[in-house]
Formats: sequence, C-alpha cells, structure tokens
Amino acid sequence: MKKTIQLFVLLLLCFSCIEMSFAQKALLQSGPMLGYSEMKEVALWVQTNAPASVKFAYYELGKPQEKKFTENIQTKKDNLYIAQVKINTEPSQVYQYELYINEQKINFDYPLQFRSQTLWQWRTDPPEFEFAIGSCNYVNEEIYDRQGKAYGGDYHIFKTIYEQKPEFMLWMGDNTYLREADWNTASGIYSRYTHTRSLPEMQALLASAHQYAIWDDHDFGPNDSDRSFHLKDSTLKAFKLFWPSSNYITEKGIAHTFSWNDCQFFMLDNRYFRSPQNRKTGSREYLGAAQLEWLIDALTASQAPFKFVVVGGQVLNSNQSPWLETYQQYTEEKNKLLEEIAQNNISGVIFLDGDRHHTELSKMEREGTYPLYDITISPLTAGSVGDRSLNEDNQYRVKGTYFGERNFALMRITGTRKERVLTVRVISHEGKEIWKQEIKASDLQKK
Repeated sequence: MKKTIQLFVLLLLCFSCIEMSFAQKALLQSGPMLGYSEMKEVALWVQTNAPASVKFAYYELGKPQEKKFTENIQTKKDNLYIAQVKINTEPSQVYQYELYINEQKINFDYPLQFRSQTLWQWRTDPPEFEFAIGSCNYVNEEIYDRQGKAYGGDYHIFKTIYEQKPEFMLWMGDNTYLREADWNTASGIYSRYTHTRSLPEMQALLASAHQYAIWDDHDFGPNDSDRSFHLKDSTLKAFKLFWPSSNYITEKGIAHTFSWNDCQFFMLDNRYFRSPQNRKTGSREYLGAAQLEWLIDALTASQAPFKFVVVGGQVLNSNQSPWLETYQQYTEEKNKLLEEIAQNNISGVIFLDGDRHHTELSKMEREGTYPLYDITISPLTAGSVGDRSLNEDNQYRVKGTYFGERNFALMRITGTRKERVLTVRVISHEGKEIWKQEIKASDLQKK
C-alpha cells in the first residue's frame, strides 16, 4: 500500500511538471534565435507573448557538467516582450544552449546549437564557411492582405535553407511587409514585426544559424518609402529589437558591419537617409553623406579578400526606368562610390542585394581594373515576378542567371588564405539548384 501511494505521488509530480512545462512554452511567441557571433560573444534572442522571466543556459558540446546560466531577464511590454542576451564564448567551440521561461526548460524538436567563430589568425588558413542570403519575406495575414490570391507562400523554403546548415544568414531587406493598417502607428509596426517573426516554419532556422539583417522599404515603412516617413524612428526601434547587432555606425539608421573568418560584410541602410526619388531640388541622397564616407573609409581599410556590400536595392543595374528603385536613380552618389572604389584601389568588392522579386547576377567590366559583381537574390516568400523582368534593359546582367520564382542563395568560401574562392549557388524553394557561379578573390584585384 505504501509503495502504491509513493508511485501515485510520483506520477502526480510528473504530470504537474509536464503541465508546468507546457504552460511556460505557451508564453513563447517566437525564437529562440541566434544573433550575431563574435569569437568571445554571441547574442541570443527570444520573444514572449506576456511578461515572463527568461534565461539561457549554454555549455560546450559534450560538457553539460560545465553548464552556465545567464541572468534572468524580465520581458516587458515596452520592449515587445523581447529579451536580447549576450553570452561569453571561447573561439572555435561548438556550444549547446537551452531556453528557460519562468525557470522551466523549454524543449524543442530541433537542436539548439552553434559554433563560435574560429581563431585562425597567425595559426592556419582561414576556415571554409557557407552562408545563406535572401530577401522579400511576406507572411500572409488574411484580414490585412490584399484581396485575391495570397501574396505570400512556400514557407517551406525556410526548412530547405535549414537543411543546408548555413553558419549564418543574411536578410537583405523586406524581411517583413508592413501593411496599410500598420504604417501609421507604432503598435501596428510592432505587431507586424511580431507576426512575421512568429512564422512556425522559420523557427528551426532562426535557432540554428546566426542571423544578420538590413532593411528595405517594406520593413522600414510604406512601399518606396524614404527619409520623409514620419514613423521611421518606430521602425528603427523595431528593427533593433528584432535584429541584435554588436555595432551601429551612425547615430540613426541601421548600418553596421561584421566579419566572418577573413571576409567582411558592410550592412547598409538605403532608407533612413534617402531623399525622395521624385524630388528635383536639393541633394539626392541614397545612403547619405555620413554613411557613404564611412563605407569608403571602411572598404579602404579592410584587408578582407571578399568585401560584401549588402544593401536593399540593386547597385549595378543600368536600367533607367523611373519606376525602379535602384541606385541608378541616384546617379551622382552611385558614381561617387564606384569612383572611390577605383581610385583607392579597393579590391574584392561584391554587392549583395534583393528587392526585385527576381534573381540575377550583374557584372560590370571596368577599364584597368577588375569587374564588379552584383548578386541580386529575391524573393523568399513574397510574390515573384516570373518572366516579367526577363527582358529588362540591364546591360550588366550575366546571361542565364535570371530566375523569377522564389529562391535563396548559398555562398561558400573555400581555398587557402591567398587563394579564396566564392561559389554562389542559387536554389529554388524546393531545393533545386538553378545556377552556379564561381568567383576567385585573385580575379578581384587591380590589373
């Protein structure tokens, strides 16, 4: 009889713990997500749907006895119930991490794991690595969507990316789509960011690859928005809450930079300082003077064999059509950037961008120096243009690289320190390779 009572009590405790765990998981809105990664620091991110106490545990793979805990953070309405946590790491290590809500560990059906950046300098050749890039992520919400056929879809693309196991992902703008009901209130903006981030199909990717982002018009404000948007500081707050960064270059805006192994990424803001495209008077600014000067300085100083300049709109597209939102519409500033790259003998520059709802590779030959490449990858889940832009007048488009359906790209860096090679693979939402291009760092040097 005594053993029966003890067993009954044990079962009650087990059921109670399970019920408690489910109750706490119900507080999870989205995440966890891996933010930026440096050798000795990694950002972790999570959002709850009500006030909650949040903390993370982490330890080197295979050493759970050395588990460390972060401090508890109370998620609050003022910060959209978001917690950003910085953890201290050691270079070149694989870590497992755990999420706790109100002291209860939350279980997931995918691993929470990452590798800290490698300390290779003065020791070995830089490691090989692979990352994913994409843009234009529309998540349907029927009550606020345009009528007719759903504009977003094929969300399984995030599972396809996850299965490739990239070390990190670049979100190149339009990472969420603000709707008419969202534009004019901070609460609308915050709600839209939360709705998009909560997409179930996205969660495993967010938890397993480090996430870096810029914005374009739809996650900054209305379609084709610019510096005149009256709630740009509300979208700025939302962006910084949802996308942790270890640095921001200007007092306002979202420009920042990071390095991965021997490559450097220059994450630009083409909206906060942008003058209206149709304005005829005054200076025509795309990046703005301060950001442009920082970019030229930083590119000049960088020793990276590949210098990836990531921006919301296409840089090299030569099409003059006024309905396009490319850098070509701001010719004076664009020419200044390209001239500075040439005059300062800056090697290894490659532009990465999205926006267009199709994918293509542009290549600009330049007299006396190396060609510039512009890799446009779009869309992830937003509506694609099909063949609508197939015959567009872009004199720099590389034949055979146009693709008008949902897709992403994998970028792989291989080779020894002095012989680095970039391999670009464009992949459909179903996982089919569409085209492949190899670019050698040695070919991106002044001739």
